[in-house]
Amino acid sequence: MLRLDVQGLRAVAVGAVVLSHAGVSRFAGGYVGVDVFFVVSGFLITSLLLRELAVTGRLSVASFYARRALRLLPAASLVIVVTLGGAWLFLSKARVAEYAGDGLASALYTVNFRLAGAGTDYLAQDSPPSPFQHFWSLAVEEQFYLVWPVLLLLTWRTLRGRRRLVAVPLALVCLASFTAGVLVTDISMPWAYFGSLTRIWEPGAGALLALCAARLERLPAAYAGPATWLGLVCIALAVFRFDDGTPFPGHHALLPVAGTLLVLAGGCAPARHGAERLLARRPLVWIGGLSYGWYLWHWPLLVIAPVALGRDDGTADVPLALGLSTAALALAGLTARLVENPVRFHRTLRGRPRRALVLGGSLTAGVAVLCLTATTVPPTIEVGGPAPALARALSRAPAPQTRLTEFLESSPTALPSNLSPSLPEVRAARSAVYREGCHVDYAATRPRRCVHGDPAATRTVVLFGDSHAAQWFPALRRVATARGWRLVSMTKASCKVADVTTSRGREPYTACDTWRSGAVSAIRALRPDLVVVSSSDAGDPADPAADVTHQWTTGFERTFEALGASGARVAALLDTPWPKGDPVDCAAGNSLRLRACANRLPAAIRDATRSRALRAAASATSTAVLDPTSWVCAPRSGLCPVVVGDTAVYRDSSHLSEAYARALAPVLSPALERLTR
Repeated sequence: MLRLDVQGLRAVAVGAVVLSHAGVSRFAGGYVGVDVFFVVSGFLITSLLLRELAVTGRLSVASFYARRALRLLPAASLVIVVTLGGAWLFLSKARVAEYAGDGLASALYTVNFRLAGAGTDYLAQDSPPSPFQHFWSLAVEEQFYLVWPVLLLLTWRTLRGRRRLVAVPLALVCLASFTAGVLVTDISMPWAYFGSLTRIWEPGAGALLALCAARLERLPAAYAGPATWLGLVCIALAVFRFDDGTPFPGHHALLPVAGTLLVLAGGCAPARHGAERLLARRPLVWIGGLSYGWYLWHWPLLVIAPVALGRDDGTADVPLALGLSTAALALAGLTARLVENPVRFHRTLRGRPRRALVLGGSLTAGVAVLCLTATTVPPTIEVGGPAPALARALSRAPAPQTRLTEFLESSPTALPSNLSPSLPEVRAARSAVYREGCHVDYAATRPRRCVHGDPAATRTVVLFGDSHAAQWFPALRRVATARGWRLVSMTKASCKVADVTTSRGREPYTACDTWRSGAVSAIRALRPDLVVVSSSDAGDPADPAADVTHQWTTGFERTFEALGASGARVAALLDTPWPKGDPVDCAAGNSLRLRACANRLPAAIRDATRSRALRAAASATSTAVLDPTSWVCAPRSGLCPVVVGDTAVYRDSSHLSEAYARALAPVLSPALERLTR
């Protein structure tokens, strides 16, 4: 029997998600609507399975998967194909292969693992969202249902249908999954958020409730009615009080999950004054019936339509986002009428699981082939003529800085035909500090020393700082190899060189302070000849002082003095000039007019105050200062091009590309050699 309150609860869940994605600030925690869906799904699907077991004494796994295929795949396949077409036509040509990979993973219900991996990739965290990102929740659900019917059938037969005992192994699985979610949230939030092992306790909780449904039907009205309202309050609290800074899922996921369980449990014994009076109203029931399609369509529209409409920043403001979300609801209605229901209820498919599975397999295979084709045949990016090879020219130049200045002043106006690596491959390039895990993530508190160059060398150079120090690794490694030095790398995500506690999200970044202290101690024990330090000018103190410049200056001084106590020379590399937006995406869309993507001095300097603080601290501690501005921006014109010679300057909105940093080795080498004498 269809429970109208459940349909209304689905409407609440999808509405919260859509309003959150539309940027409505009061619904910042609307992402918990996905958790509501997980619980509702576990409850309904398990109820159906239990009914089949009770009536027939058996469970047709093939029929179960056939029903899932008919319910999910027609609409999902349509949305994936349309979204891929929209990405091909309107989004960055440099990212189409990446988005096609997301589409393939969505079709195979594994995109959550792909997103978790991207979320832990520090260099990918500033990338625009994938138009397929919302498929992660469907992937988690289907991974749960891949094993749940079989597990339920086995435990049912083993325990002879005794529901209390059947619930025990499921409860243990849920407890283990919840514990993992809490622990992993503190270590790696992307894996906790997108991972199936940290999320299966949520549909599992709904399944446990389904095992108790018969008893809940006898719940007194005096308890059932208030329980449903209390459940809605819990969900509302999560929606209105949580935001992007909430460590989620962790223990915070208990609030929306518990709220959903209360609504479902109370609804098993409908009470006159229960929340069903609200949830069963016709508009909510109607939206609940379209919730799947609305969820599928709203995100691609929010990501692609603003770009297609020519919005300067490629994003939608709240009024436009709400308009697009309304359009997505209309698309959901059309999809249900023209695609979902005709396929789902077609007489040649209903009750014939083999045909339904063949149809589902065919849809998945067709979408997969289309996505694979898109990855191998990306859209063409127009290019100009060939450009001189930057790295070779600087290596052979008697005065590398002078030659580099010539390149900067005459940077190409069109994307060179011999750009190396090609534009779509610029982001994919990873130096050894990333490939070998030397650059540690946010949660790490212990420094990891990675040794390159000549391990037995008499001279040791240390690279220390955040990712804006790590971006110089290709250049330093090339210099160290040529000079026969030992190069030791110690870098951590967003961890500033200055001894100042910065904020990360809404919390003090204390893991950085612990790591920095340990790294400085490790460097002092190494007694290197030279320590090269650098960090991004982004980031603010967790507890800003009245004079922030003085706060940064004293923070730099403390670090420089501690490093100098090892007997090493200390060289501070100022932060590099920043590009204007995402230079790779801009170059892909403006490949014949690259100057439109270039930033200019002084706007390219992220924080001149931070630079002054570093220089003041360096002067007080006899620290050498290296200013890379003239290595990135043309001294005369002040132009900071996105392509120099045959090389892209940036990999993203703040970091140098690996190829450009490596090409700068001849420019950096003389300064480092003087400091190691």
